[in-house]
Amino acid sequence: MIFGKENDMEKRVDLRGGPIGRALMQLALPLMATSLVQMAYNLTDMIWIGRVSAGAVAAVGVAGMFNWLSSGLVALARVGGQVRVGHCLGAGNEEGAVKYACASIQMCMAMAVVYGAVLVGFAPGLIGFFKLNSPQVVLNAQRYLQVIGLGMPLVFFSQLLTALLTVTGDSRTPFRINAVGLVANIVLDPLFIFGLGPLPALGAVGAGIATVLGQLLVAAQFLAAALRDRHLLCHVRPFSRPDFSKMADIASLSLPAAFQNALFPLISMVISRMVAGFGDEAVAVQKVGSQVESITWITADGFAAAVNSFVAQNWGARDLPRARRGFFTALGLISAWGLFTTALLLVLAQPIFSIFIDEPAVVQMGVDYLEILAYSQLFMCWESVVVGAFAGVGRTLAPAVVCSTFTVARIPMAMLLTATALGLCGIWWSITISSVVKGVLCLAMFLLLLRKLEKQGC
Repeated sequence: MIFGKENDMEKRVDLRGGPIGRALMQLALPLMATSLVQMAYNLTDMIWIGRVSAGAVAAVGVAGMFNWLSSGLVALARVGGQVRVGHCLGAGNEEGAVKYACASIQMCMAMAVVYGAVLVGFAPGLIGFFKLNSPQVVLNAQRYLQVIGLGMPLVFFSQLLTALLTVTGDSRTPFRINAVGLVANIVLDPLFIFGLGPLPALGAVGAGIATVLGQLLVAAQFLAAALRDRHLLCHVRPFSRPDFSKMADIASLSLPAAFQNALFPLISMVISRMVAGFGDEAVAVQKVGSQVESITWITADGFAAAVNSFVAQNWGARDLPRARRGFFTALGLISAWGLFTTALLLVLAQPIFSIFIDEPAVVQMGVDYLEILAYSQLFMCWESVVVGAFAGVGRTLAPAVVCSTFTVARIPMAMLLTATALGLCGIWWSITISSVVKGVLCLAMFLLLLRKLEKQGC
């Protein structure tokens, strides 16, 4: 099979030839911009909801954690699918790339339907886990969760299509699509939250409806892009008979990374339950603060996706020196970003947090959060990019073990630190300390792996 490339090569990046820095930046910049758009999407919700009350922020933030968990679940299809498609493209096996893409799409949509049904059907029990204090906050969180549960297939589909387009060298299309979704969300949020004309004010539930409508627009654009694509996706037949051997291969490769990605929000849910013991305002601080610092880790994740694609294609072509140079180029670039965001959060913590909530007592709690988490930003960047590089060479277990272990360690560490004079700030320090350890260990392990592969002549 020969892919028709004449009509879309101008938007794809050659990952196996030419200057490495330029190739990485051409691929990474749209991905980073896409990540920033996604961050702005979440921040827009928080800004509008913050004008309602801190309780409304807590409701949306708690329910939104299950949206975050979806990223871990979709990784079961996304990580392995992206890596295997990249390996096949690098080796010139175009038919194999199509089969792996098809298998990953089928896996993804099946999981999306099941997960969405769970969120809709079991919302009261899922929200009850957090032991929120206000009955109204609990009710708003349940309703918001049920609304976004209906949109789960849209979320899964969009995340997977972003990965499959990126691994072919096209990161511009996902950026354009997500930018349109952001504009739609900015327009729809105030309409459904505060009401206008015949539209009633729906508060937190309105934020959920606006989010799902924005996701519907994004998913529709991704479907149109897939139908227009002449490089990979147009050859995929998602309703064909499932290839369970391909699915098993994808799942075995994805499982460590998917476990790690799912564990992170699950541990954060436990942490949120601990935070709720300090009041619903503390929960609001955690939710707003995590959205603000996502300027680091969401951007790093976008850059990690570029590293994953770059390393995967060059590893598939058995060009380890180029893959190695690409990794170090990416590491230098993302380190600069991590240092910048550290300085940003340390210097501008108060004015940044005040954008979302203007209650003085809550603002001070938010400043504490941002200043403590500022020290972890560089190391979060290292963790994301290194995990992407590990996945590019098909080694997902080792970083997953390290990251999972120290993510779980946040719970006992938080329990110990909150028992001291630090109080609530002890929880924030447990997150920072674990992030520093994960970043350092992951980087050290990948450097050792590179040395081993070089000695083996891979």
